Amino acid sequence: MLLTITTTHRPATDLGYLLHKHPERVQAFDLSFARAHVFYPEASEERCTAALLLDIDPIALRRRHANSNFALGQYVNDRPYAASSLTSVAIARLFRSALAGISEERPELVEMPIPLRARISALPCRGGEQLLRDLFEPLGYQVTAEGGLLDDAFPEWGMSPYYAVEFAGEVCLKDLLSHLYVLIPVLDDEKHYYVGEEEIEKLLRHGEGWLAAHPQRDLIAERYLKHQRGLQREALEQLMGEEAGDADETVVRGDVEEATLEAEISLNQRRLEGVAAALRESGARRVLDLGCGEGRLLQELVREPQFTEIVGMDVSHRVLERAARRLRLERVAAEAQPRLRLIQGSLLYRDVRLEGYEAAALVEVIEHLDPPRLAASERVVFECARPGTVVVTTPNADYNARWETLPAGEFRHRDHRFEWGREQFREWGNGIGERFGYRVRFAAIGPEDAEVGAPTQMGIFTAREAGSR
Repeated sequence: MLLTITTTHRPATDLGYLLHKHPERVQAFDLSFARAHVFYPEASEERCTAALLLDIDPIALRRRHANSNFALGQYVNDRPYAASSLTSVAIARLFRSALAGISEERPELVEMPIPLRARISALPCRGGEQLLRDLFEPLGYQVTAEGGLLDDAFPEWGMSPYYAVEFAGEVCLKDLLSHLYVLIPVLDDEKHYYVGEEEIEKLLRHGEGWLAAHPQRDLIAERYLKHQRGLQREALEQLMGEEAGDADETVVRGDVEEATLEAEISLNQRRLEGVAAALRESGARRVLDLGCGEGRLLQELVREPQFTEIVGMDVSHRVLERAARRLRLERVAAEAQPRLRLIQGSLLYRDVRLEGYEAAALVEVIEHLDPPRLAASERVVFECARPGTVVVTTPNADYNARWETLPAGEFRHRDHRFEWGREQFREWGNGIGERFGYRVRFAAIGPEDAEVGAPTQMGIFTAREAGSR
């Protein structure tokens, strides 16, 4: 089994610091089931590739296949050449520090997305190429898969479940390793060892930050835990509790505090009306509310007959439940159901469900994202989903001086990661336009102050023609 990881980050040999394996050495490690080799086929300032080669010992795997229905299964199997849970174990053992995000020599690179390409020579995909894409593309990877017939001499046997696969993207190395660690055995739909409750902790640890919002979350948990329903149910309960519980409480308390601050000038209602007006003016009929929260903008949009399909997306399952109650979805007439939908998802990962819409709104969303996550969400929205119109609102930090109850230096919401002044927002918006091929115009929402502007700023992005990018 061969796995390679390549980067063109400069200097590319920094990959050695992140992996804790020196590019000039060939290293060998003894595992209980294999002899593992780590080496670098290429290592220059411009391009560096690290390779993990597993020389599987079939005798050591004999017990693993002892109960096979195939009489020679313990001797004839795909484990020596195909990626599997054996690969995940090797990643965890050989790249332990990299997987944990530890690098004493290059600590600044640990949280920095860099261009990475991972290639696996033989990856079993029980579910075909589409499942492979469904698992990795929402995480922001470009997937290339090379498949073929199971046996050229017997075409009636059909397609092989094994693919030569490459995953490419700008991602932190620790995240790439976590994705591979979890998803390789999910694609193989098998594990070489007993699966018990301790596997829940591994899944939650390596799925932190991405699994809860993944569109295939349930299938990942089911396969990773070897189809044991009790373990799957417990894992999902813990996952959603850990991901949503504390965050929901912070957001809810922050929402109350922010609403109290803005109530005097009815800022939230003005904001919703301003965004709804911009969406109407775009001429869009199919629209997205990304980070829809409890559905207040959706309430505005559903009153407009112009919008024939309205989709609200949020990362929090609990918030979506509150949105469903607010929108009374259970009481909506059956014929009106297709017009309004709620879906769970994250702006951090590419999601094919967001593609093909004419307009999207992000109302008071971007300021809740850390800068690295903001960069990922920019690509998800403006490059991958690419609606014709995108409407973004965010607080105007210049106006904060006019809030007498807001202590100096504090944000309006306890979950905000930043708040931009007017110049910062314009710089960001113009940068988005240049990178992704959008025209942008800016508007103020709320009462304007001669010195500090309006309390909310809005950017309306309109996609240029493809040929003018």
